[in-house]
Amino acid sequence: VQLVESGGGLVQPGGSLRLSCAASGFTFSRYDMSWFRQAPGKERELVAAITSTGGNRNYADSVKGRFTISRDNAKNTVYLQMNSLRPEDTAVYLCNGRAKRTIPGTYYDYWGQGTQITVSS
Repeated sequence: VQLVESGGGLVQPGGSLRLSCAASGFTFSRYDMSWFRQAPGKERELVAAITSTGGNRNYADSVKGRFTISRDNAKNTVYLQMNSLRPEDTAVYLCNGRAKRTIPGTYYDYWGQGTQITVSS
């Protein structure tokens, strides 16, 4: 199982970036996918989530209207389009895939290694 993020880097405030997370080793279309982020000294937080079919999406209040999560099940890839970036968006962004196991209350839970986003002038 692999989740490989790409698209990170340094961007000026107000700029845009598009993150990609390529999945392999599991049935991507059965998994809900999410983007989390973790800044130094802070807890990991959920940024955006999308259900397995793409029918439902949720966002952290801090990114609503600026970030868009999407997925392409034919390409086993989930994306995060980030616009109007702010210095407070600086963090490592991690991709997560989750699906229910047959035992109630348990899940398959996969993580990528993360990609650094730095928003600075």
